[in-house]
Amino acid sequence: MSWKNTQQNSFADSLVVEHKSLSELDDVHNIINWSEIEQTLSSLYSSVRGAPSYPPLMMFKILILQAWYNLSDEALEKQIARDLMFRRFIDLSLSEAV
Repeated sequence: MSWKNTQQNSFADSLVVEHKSLSELDDVHNIINWSEIEQTLSSLYSSVRGAPSYPPLMMFKILILQAWYNLSDEALEKQIARDLMFRRFIDLSLSEAV
């Protein structure tokens, strides 16, 4: 199973100035045991062929945001592309494409 490496922060990420609006989802992020969810989801994608996929936990967090903010697939993609808070919640670097 091959997943994209999304854990490395880019130079652009280090230039983001902290602001309280970026941490609105931090409390939610901190109270959920993401490692248990990641362990449960890790067996869902097991193909060894094809391009590396995004990590299942990231995709799960994206679905959570979609439900919480009542966004269509297209609106969600646009929101992730332009919203630093969403990127922070799903652990997507500024240098990574949506």
